[in-house]
Amino acid sequence: MKIVLLFFMFISSLLCSTLEKPKQQYKASGGVTDLVVQDDSLYVATQASCIDVFDLKSAQKLKVIKLPKIEDFMHRNINSKVYSVDVLGDKIVLLSQANRGFRRVHIYENENLELIISSKEELYISEVRFLDTKTLLFGLLSSELISYDIDRQKINWRVQVSHSKFSDLVLNEQKDEIIVADESGDLKRVSAKDGSLIETLSGENLDNVFQVDYKHGIIATAGQDRRVVVYDVENFLAYYKQAPFLIYSVGVSPNGKRVAYASDEENNVEVFEVKSKKVLGKFTGNKMTLTKILFLNEKEFLVASDAKIVNRYIINKE
Repeated sequence: MKIVLLFFMFISSLLCSTLEKPKQQYKASGGVTDLVVQDDSLYVATQASCIDVFDLKSAQKLKVIKLPKIEDFMHRNINSKVYSVDVLGDKIVLLSQANRGFRRVHIYENENLELIISSKEELYISEVRFLDTKTLLFGLLSSELISYDIDRQKINWRVQVSHSKFSDLVLNEQKDEIIVADESGDLKRVSAKDGSLIETLSGENLDNVFQVDYKHGIIATAGQDRRVVVYDVENFLAYYKQAPFLIYSVGVSPNGKRVAYASDEENNVEVFEVKSKKVLGKFTGNKMTLTKILFLNEKEFLVASDAKIVNRYIINKE
């Protein structure tokens, strides 16, 4: 019995020694909800009523974009959680918590913070992205998509994509396709031009999809059913890898050749090759539930969590 116990302790220590630690860290103002990289800057959405802007190379904090605090039900001033951030050119769009549980949208440009959508609109927006410099895409908790004209302050189109609760959305590189994930486990491919349905991807995730990513024709999901599903939409292929715990976050590398996902209850991240399914490494050092995995290139990626730290990793194994 002692020999068996010693054997498992040896194997465990061996596995632990293969865990890769972060090569760099970015210290945010609060728990991190979203990440965007443009040029050499990292934009970090936080739960502390602000966006932190970092120099990507040095990890030095360059700027803090602060949002007005809100009132809770006890009429106390509290921080407004920033749910998502996106950057296009000189514009930054921020989705945050508003009064009475609704959401608000600001655009930051030329040191000016402009309110685009207020709590008076009574919209439960879950995610916002730029379609172009004049158009925003809203994903609502009701699984509706809205294309919104910034200058005219009017809706271009509004569609009901699903009758299941919204989870996540992602745009392809050309910003002409939207992938929508919800609690049904199905994915919807939608045209960004008019909101029309292109196709439904189903049968792989059996439950809620927490997150989805889409790069170079490869879609990957993070599932409540402990499945990370990979769809190759150009070659009509799909498969899944099973994990021992709920998968909260997933990311696809820029050329679609690699996937990273939250692989266990210790918040470690596993990276594998899409075609061969070969595991390239397991990465540790995240203290809380993961909220975002973002590849910088084919060898480096960022991991954010409910903690105030964003970790940067390098894939050494080929």
